[in-house]
Amino acid sequence: MRAVIQRVKSASVQVEGKQLAAIERGLLILLGIEVGDSQADIQYLVHKISRLRIFSDKQGKMNLSLQDFLQARCLVISQFTLFGSLKKGRRPSFERAAPAEFARMMVEMFILALEKEINTRVEQGQFGADMQVSLVNDGPVTLILDSFIKDL
Repeated sequence: MRAVIQRVKSASVQVEGKQLAAIERGLLILLGIEVGDSQADIQYLVHKISRLRIFSDKQGKMNLSLQDFLQARCLVISQFTLFGSLKKGRRPSFERAAPAEFARMMVEMFILALEKEINTRVEQGQFGADMQVSLVNDGPVTLILDSFIKDL
C-alpha cells in the first residue's frame, strides 16, 4: 500500500463537474492498493499518517500531527497509478495494482480506520471514477509512505 501525502491549504475533488468533497487545511492522501496488501498495511499507514508531525506549531516548526491539530481534515483519493511500472517501454504497466473490487474494499477499510484513529470524518473521492482533484499545497510538504518499503 502506498500513500502520497500532501499538506494542503485546501483540496477538492470533482466528478463530471460536480464537487464530491472539499477540505480546508489538512492532508490530501493519494492512496494506491497493491496486490497482496492486507489489514496490516492499512494499520501501518493509518498509524504513521495520523502521527506525522507535519503541521506547524506556534513557533513555525513542524511539530503537530493530525491528532494534535484538530482543525486539520483529510481527503483520500484512490489512485491505482501509484503502482504503475515504467521499467519497459513508454506505456505504464499496472500489474502490481490490486484488482478493482479488492482495492475498493481496502480503500474503504483505510478510510474507516483513519476516521477512527483521528476521530473525525475523512472525505473521499469516487472509486474508479475520472476525478479532477484540485489542491493548494501548503509549504509545499509532500511525503511518500509505502507499507512494503518502510524506510522511504
